[in-house]
Amino acid sequence: MAHTIVIFGASGDLTSRKLIPALYRLFLRDKLPADTHIVGVSRSKFSDDAWREQLATTTEKFTQKDFNAESWQEFAKQVHYVPGDIKDASDFDTLAERLNGIEGQRSADRVYYIATMPQLYETAAAHLGASGLADDSEAARRIVIEKPFGTDLATAKKLNTAIASVFREDQVYRIDHYLGKETVQNIMVLRFGNAIFEPLWNRNYIDHVQITVAEEVLVGRRGDYYDGSGVLRDMFQNHILQLMMVTAMECPSKFNADSVRDEKVKVLGAIRQLRGADFADCGIRGQYAGYRSEEGVDPNSETETFAALRLHVDNWRWNGVPFYLRSGKALSCRTTQIVIEFKEPPHMLFGGSTTPQANRLVIQIQPAEGIQVHFQSKVPDAEMKTRQSQLDFRFDSGGLALPDAYQRLLQDALQGDASLFARSDEVELAWAIIDPIIGAWRSPAAPPMNSYPVEGWGPSESADWMRKDGRNWFDVCPVIH
Repeated sequence: MAHTIVIFGASGDLTSRKLIPALYRLFLRDKLPADTHIVGVSRSKFSDDAWREQLATTTEKFTQKDFNAESWQEFAKQVHYVPGDIKDASDFDTLAERLNGIEGQRSADRVYYIATMPQLYETAAAHLGASGLADDSEAARRIVIEKPFGTDLATAKKLNTAIASVFREDQVYRIDHYLGKETVQNIMVLRFGNAIFEPLWNRNYIDHVQITVAEEVLVGRRGDYYDGSGVLRDMFQNHILQLMMVTAMECPSKFNADSVRDEKVKVLGAIRQLRGADFADCGIRGQYAGYRSEEGVDPNSETETFAALRLHVDNWRWNGVPFYLRSGKALSCRTTQIVIEFKEPPHMLFGGSTTPQANRLVIQIQPAEGIQVHFQSKVPDAEMKTRQSQLDFRFDSGGLALPDAYQRLLQDALQGDASLFARSDEVELAWAIIDPIIGAWRSPAAPPMNSYPVEGWGPSESADWMRKDGRNWFDVCPVIH
């Protein structure tokens, strides 16, 4: 079967920086399905050759040593361009004619990748439907949309309804690039492919779970967007809750899209609802020093650049185990990690330890993807004194370079595997968790906005908040290098 991927927003940054380099790398690895065509669509007036020349420059920049002029020329033969405006319905008729010309008499599965501003998602879907481009009676038709999937529960439902009026749910691929990372996928293998971890993955042995997504960058030129979004919308509703779902989910009966996503949705459905005073106690909010002076930011802004939340999953596996979630900008380093903190031994048999005796499993999502196990060992040439030791594992230790997330996700979209994509009910449940927190934190009863210095670990109040629970943040920059 032939394949065509149509990229709306072809002249945008996402296309040049992520999508085309990922497709090119798939081509180099012989992972791109045979007879695949890539068709770019945007308002810029390019010819096929002009767009190919521009992409050659940007792809070389973003793939660096992987770029090869000869292989690029072969890849570029599959690349085409159609000038068009998403807002103009007649341009979709022109696109349909061009696609038929490129594909000839063959039936081709198509993926429509909407790499545009979110405000155009509904328009793109509507025009794809009206022009007949969504008709899958002869071959598959899929649509890929990027986050954000709405800006709150109401807009998410509106977007889902609009998309569903044209495409069935099994045709819709909502992409969160965190789910394409090898380490995130390996969490399921770690848990469900090994007998040594899953028996311990419950309230009997785990004290708490920490999920941290730290960024060292400031808001920079994204002030206009970020000040209307904030860290809860930007990180928690999607990336962090996705990591929480994969960490907390039950083993699916089969590894397919429906089974995996069913189990993830159950996690969201089991998260304890917050009420009344819970909103003041469930987390910490903060802004880095100087945020209100950033370009595009309201001088009186109450938008969080840091947040920490404590959530509970009320089911048999996780009853009583808190999940501590945090994310922020202007922190010490760039790192994404999941920390499984196990309970301390019931009896401290060995004295003289200078470190906590609880075991810890650190799953590092980025920058270097890997796992570190913290355990107690004896101090050499000493009495029965213990120290904390580590076992490190990097996922690229076998000498194979890990593909980036977009390679995996684009390949899955072309093959019709939606396991690593968000479903409509999943998106709406996530918003139903985050919306009330945002609302409460915008009310007169909101917890105080704490300031924090650049290059730290957020407000000092965050550490105090954890200590009240008898716990401490794992404030360590990437443990795997």
